Amino acid sequence: MYERRRRKSLTIFRPSLSSLTPINDEKDVPEASPIMLKKRRRPATFFTSSASSSPTTPSSPDLDRIASINGDRPASPKYRPRTLQKPGRPSSIFGSFRSLHSLNDDEEKLTHTRSIASSIEEGDISGMNNIAGRTVRQHGEVQTTGGMFRKRSQYLVLTDTHLVRFKSQGRASETFPSIPASFGRSNTMRHSSMASISSLQDLQSTSSSESCQGIPLHQIIAVYKLDDGKPYFSIEIAHMDEETNLVSSMTMQLSDPRESDLWLSSIKYAAADARLVDPVPFGQRSVEYVARALEQERDYDPNHFRMFRVVQRASNRSTGRSSSDDLAKLTSTICYLVIGVHKVHIIPLQKPAMRASNVSLMDLNNGSYGLTTLTTLSIQEFDDAFQLTFRIPLRRPTAIHLASSSAPEIALWIRHAIEYLRPEWLEQPIKFNVPRGLEDDIPPLPPNLEDHRCFDRTLVAYCAGYEVDTSNIRYAINYNCEDAPSFQLLPPTNPRRPKYSILELLAVFRALRFNESFISISFHRIGLDILHGLCDHHGSEHVPWSSRSGISLNTPEQEKLCLLVLELQALALKSKRLRRLDLSYCLERKPEDNPDNRDSGCCIAEAVFPLCKRQLTNVDWVVLNGILLADADLDYLIAAAVEKSCHFRALEVSRCGLTDRTMYLILQALEAQENTLEAIDISGNLARLDPSSFQNQIGQFGFIRKINLSRVHRTSGPEPLIAPETLMTWKLEELFLSETPMNEQTVDSVSAYLASSQSDTLRELRLDQCGLTGQDVAVFMHSMTRVPGQGRELHLFVSENHLEKDHDMLVDAVQRCMTPTHLTMKMVEYTRESHFREFVQALRKNTTLKYLDISKASLPYDASDETCEALQCMFAENKTLEVLDISGEHAHLEVARFGIGLNYALTGLKKNTALKVLRIEYQKLGLQGASTVASVLEKNTCLQEIYCENNDINLQGFTVLVNGLQQNHTLLHLPSMDRDRADSLQTVQREIENIRNDSSAHHHTSATSLTAKQSVRRTLGAAMGGSKSSTRPPVNTALTAYTEQDVLAAVGSLNERWDREARRLEGYLIRNYNLAHGVFPDGEGGKREGDNDDERPATAESLGTMLRRARLDGTPTLEREVRLGDDVVELGTDSEYGHDNDEQEDADEKRMNEKVFELGVDGAVYCELE
Repeated sequence: MYERRRRKSLTIFRPSLSSLTPINDEKDVPEASPIMLKKRRRPATFFTSSASSSPTTPSSPDLDRIASINGDRPASPKYRPRTLQKPGRPSSIFGSFRSLHSLNDDEEKLTHTRSIASSIEEGDISGMNNIAGRTVRQHGEVQTTGGMFRKRSQYLVLTDTHLVRFKSQGRASETFPSIPASFGRSNTMRHSSMASISSLQDLQSTSSSESCQGIPLHQIIAVYKLDDGKPYFSIEIAHMDEETNLVSSMTMQLSDPRESDLWLSSIKYAAADARLVDPVPFGQRSVEYVARALEQERDYDPNHFRMFRVVQRASNRSTGRSSSDDLAKLTSTICYLVIGVHKVHIIPLQKPAMRASNVSLMDLNNGSYGLTTLTTLSIQEFDDAFQLTFRIPLRRPTAIHLASSSAPEIALWIRHAIEYLRPEWLEQPIKFNVPRGLEDDIPPLPPNLEDHRCFDRTLVAYCAGYEVDTSNIRYAINYNCEDAPSFQLLPPTNPRRPKYSILELLAVFRALRFNESFISISFHRIGLDILHGLCDHHGSEHVPWSSRSGISLNTPEQEKLCLLVLELQALALKSKRLRRLDLSYCLERKPEDNPDNRDSGCCIAEAVFPLCKRQLTNVDWVVLNGILLADADLDYLIAAAVEKSCHFRALEVSRCGLTDRTMYLILQALEAQENTLEAIDISGNLARLDPSSFQNQIGQFGFIRKINLSRVHRTSGPEPLIAPETLMTWKLEELFLSETPMNEQTVDSVSAYLASSQSDTLRELRLDQCGLTGQDVAVFMHSMTRVPGQGRELHLFVSENHLEKDHDMLVDAVQRCMTPTHLTMKMVEYTRESHFREFVQALRKNTTLKYLDISKASLPYDASDETCEALQCMFAENKTLEVLDISGEHAHLEVARFGIGLNYALTGLKKNTALKVLRIEYQKLGLQGASTVASVLEKNTCLQEIYCENNDINLQGFTVLVNGLQQNHTLLHLPSMDRDRADSLQTVQREIENIRNDSSAHHHTSATSLTAKQSVRRTLGAAMGGSKSSTRPPVNTALTAYTEQDVLAAVGSLNERWDREARRLEGYLIRNYNLAHGVFPDGEGGKREGDNDDERPATAESLGTMLRRARLDGTPTLEREVRLGDDVVELGTDSEYGHDNDEQEDADEKRMNEKVFELGVDGAVYCELE
């Protein structure tokens, strides 16, 4: 009974920690020094199963080949002695709760000389020979625990290959003679063996690699301190058998911290040495399982694939009593850590149920974390524990507590992956807390051969990390502009969401940071209001604390600034090549007019101008157009402008709400930039300029190249806005005075400047809506002419002026070739058609114009035959015009077009040999105009681009255009008529909807039904083939009734036909593009691609045939008629027509075909629907 009570008490009370035998360190066994072990302790990973120190990268993306790398390696040695468990012992982990009667039998078998099977860890002597002959590195008595069940005292022996557990020191000395035998009786009672299991996943089986001869050191995944909050020092050892996929762990508890550290370091370094001798490669099944999981997440690339075994540690301490659910949360788990292209994945071990199908990371209880969101990587020096912290902007950080013997290698490859995704970042925004010298082992990056310094790579990485759709972000890079190349962010791809989200904008901003490819960055009309006033209080890893050269900002509470300020600061600070920032119209906010609470401003001035003042950035061209500036913004701007060291090249503050006072202060502050200022834009503000004071201020800038004074108000007076003396000091390239009234003195001043040699650099002169007359424009043309008959390279804008006044002088200047090479005179209202005709006739003789825009010209009526004849002659005879815009206008209150006679005028293009671009939109060309353009395409060999949308061109007209393009091999652009297609189908749908509404009211008569059918017939006929209405009488009512399905089938067939013609158009344009670049797919003399006559439809007849096939025989048209009665032909019986059944079916089919679509004489298609 005493023995039984003692046995029972052992399962409840744990032994005292003070009774443990001290650790015995084998002094006679030399150990490798830490310095020598440092290079050897790096374990093998999937790509480093050999003892090499640097992993290699697979050369083939094939998963089978990747897995075969490990298939050829020899498996780890397995020692299989005879059974270690006594006969009759239960194999369950609850074997210690066996019958108390068996305890006496166990005691009888115990001897002092030799134990046949004393414990599950010991084994017999014959089975331990290969261990006994090994070197003993460490041995001693410790306390081990079996998870949530109990703990016990055991004697551990650490050799160079295994960690073996014994009941007592005496048992250990029997196997290892180098261990001295214990003196006295051991206080450790003999009890049933139980596998040490510390996590719920270990309850799979009791037979693991540990049950043979201890724990093989090469199978150890991690050795780390267990911070469980208990009053002793714990070490957890996690190990795994790759072949059986069985995992287990053991926890050692010691009272002395020095003994704990000694055990930990000994096991850690011994395991590292064992892995160097006998590495454990990954099985093919495990590799395929992990690779398929990454493929599901679109993050798999064989060139960027690293796989490690890790232990996901419990992140919280266990305090007091806990439920089973809490214990499950606090347990550690062995899993895979995989480094993909853009993310780090934590994948659990493969279970038998998972092997049959692909597993997505969405189905797993673990997670994927973007590499660009990593903020902290910490490695413990004394054990295998490490920690990863990830954070998405505006969210709390997520910490992952892990442990692995491969922790240094994991850290190196994560750092390598991050630097690969952000190759331009000189300062990675992560805290890399690793042992000293580890950073020197980071693998080198591959050569950077991508465009724009890997901007796309970094942007995609940030989008993946922030979980946003990369395809929604659009941008362009302009190489044909000042300060090129210029990055220009475009509106989002999704039309339903016209503005970018917070994370999308942050991804773009941070992808641009440190990038030295772009000299200009533009966010023109991109809404940034969502970042204004938004602060990220959960982290400061992306705060730009210093400039690219390392100069600290020392801004008080900088981490509390809004995201818009921080991101703009980062762009300006981290790039030396960035010179221009275009932020025009990116904010819609209005400053608050509250004297008690001063408005904080737009945040752009706060971000950029202090950096300019301190010379921490090279940005010297700031565009703030369309942003209302508050007093705080003006303070930042003026404080920077008065510093001569800022070297401002330009300041654009158009439509910024500047008043007389603020305008005066800005111009006065900019006087310090007199030697560097090249451009200024103060247009569209509320300030009124006094010409006398304005001359003194603006005249200080002697190197102005561009000046914009459009929409400015001035005080009354006879003096010019800008005196000739001031203009003569500048060598302008652009002069904008649009919407600014010009008196006679200002006209004379500009004319004098145009006549001087100082204006030879002028390339653009905008004088729209300035109240100019034909005489004023003629004076400008005479002044700018250097050699008569030779056009000056200058673009003159004189739209919306009173050009009809003194129009003859303008016509004379055009006829005498006094014009510049580019002329834009849009929206000119002609009260007399003869004036426009005279201008067209002057163009026949002009030889200096290359670009002419006379769009939206308004005539009192449609162009007469004489005017159309003049246009036809101008098209045929002009030899210099390369770009011509004669588009009309269709608005609710105003319509401007030339009329039907334009179709005849366009025939002159058949003889034209100079025109390359023709714009002819909103001219109501229709089917006849499309036919004319098609005939031009068949003859013309110089046109390259035609823009003819919004001309009421239906499907038949579009088909005619595509047919004409078939014979043309020079045209490179012809629109697919999407707007005309939408308008045509919308008209049909609207008409059908009206009829549907009428039919819902059950009081309409047969006369109204007939009218409705005729209306739909006219509408669908116009949409299909022409604008003429049918005058044919309706056929029998029983044969003209249609259901809604018939109508939908007809509309669907329209869409299909448009799509088919659009594909033909695309094929012809690709063919022409290849020919223009010298690419001949079928040989220079052979038949070219797209010239197949079989693809060309016969226009009207083929349309009728195609739509006839769209009739749905299965629709309930006839069935409905049978139910309604009223002169209905009964199918399948003799009818009033006298046919038998077969003849009746043929006649019905024929009449159905006749009633569905009928072709008119003009080739239009007409349809009768109910």
